[in-house]
Amino acid sequence: KAMLLEWCRARTRGYQNVDVQNFSGSWGSGLAFCALLHSFFPDAFDYGSLEPGARRHNFALAFATAEERAGCAPLLEVEDMVRLAVPDAKCVYTYLQELYRCLVAKGLVKTKKR
Repeated sequence: KAMLLEWCRARTRGYQNVDVQNFSGSWGSGLAFCALLHSFFPDAFDYGSLEPGARRHNFALAFATAEERAGCAPLLEVEDMVRLAVPDAKCVYTYLQELYRCLVAKGLVKTKKR
């Protein structure tokens, strides 16, 4: 769990309005998801044009990009994310695990050989 959080933190470092500290509140505006995906697919959308208050748009953009570009199953619903002020940590963690797995499968994330 700590490894995944650190990976997310490292990938989103330097993105405006993103400070990944946990698997709940840090993901509330949708910008952390957008920043994470933008770090892999910078041509997918203009991160600089995103607003923290446009949560529905941010989640929709991030999840659609993850599905189209990374082949990540849509495990989270935009409506569920917007309804909750603070996202459910278990749901976010599960989604990020799946996204990580998909990025590794595509060869976009290098894992340490065991």
